[in-house]
Amino acid sequence: MADLFGQGDFQVRLDWGLVGAQATQAEIAVVVDVLSFSTSVTIAVERGSRVFPYRWKGTRAEEFAATHDAVLAIGRLEASKVAPRSAPSLSPAGLLAGPDVPRLVLPSPNGSTITASLQDGRSTIVAGCLRNAQAVADWLSAALEAGRSVAVVAAGERWSYDDSLRPALEDHLGAGAILAALAGSDRDYAFSPEALTAIDLFDASRDVLEARIRSCVGGQELRSKGFAEDVDVAAELNASIAVPVMVDGAFERCLDMQ
Repeated sequence: MADLFGQGDFQVRLDWGLVGAQATQAEIAVVVDVLSFSTSVTIAVERGSRVFPYRWKGTRAEEFAATHDAVLAIGRLEASKVAPRSAPSLSPAGLLAGPDVPRLVLPSPNGSTITASLQDGRSTIVAGCLRNAQAVADWLSAALEAGRSVAVVAAGERWSYDDSLRPALEDHLGAGAILAALAGSDRDYAFSPEALTAIDLFDASRDVLEARIRSCVGGQELRSKGFAEDVDVAAELNASIAVPVMVDGAFERCLDMQ
């Protein structure tokens, strides 16, 4: 038996959060943080940016950005207090309508932190979300055909009480959308039960997907803070064909299949 907790008996896997990403140790890791890191990365690379993830609240973020000749994204609430669309932030809607930023440092408490933890060279890292679910699945198919393993990592959120993982419906659905697209490709991949169940959840929610994203805890939280547009942008299924892949420490748009 292969590694039990890493779902090593299966070519296609699903796990949660920082610890789950480390446990699976697949050859390709797809980080799914729908609200909002991976959605923001997808939009940014589609517009030509290279996106450098940075651990949340890193004390040296400004220095890191300066070293990489990049713009440091500010907090979403902070961005709402300046001229509209004048500064990039972790806002998908803002990045979609804002100025082009060739090089962007994007901190986030979940997706970016998970991505940073995977930058040890053992996994190819991809950013996936609802907007690019089909495109990511198409990109993954070639890698799976070549025998590589894939872990889709639902980022989840953190409880403020003790910083423990809080599974997030939007990320479960985002992961399920990518996995469902893979399952519908008429290829016989070995999916773990966890991955198959994410597919079942997505299939059951497909017809009410946007409503589920808006009304889930994560969607309600952003809407209550005045960021309903970010939720709407993140809920658009297959609106993008961009596949962000980590290359030399930054996400960039991959133009070629694996």
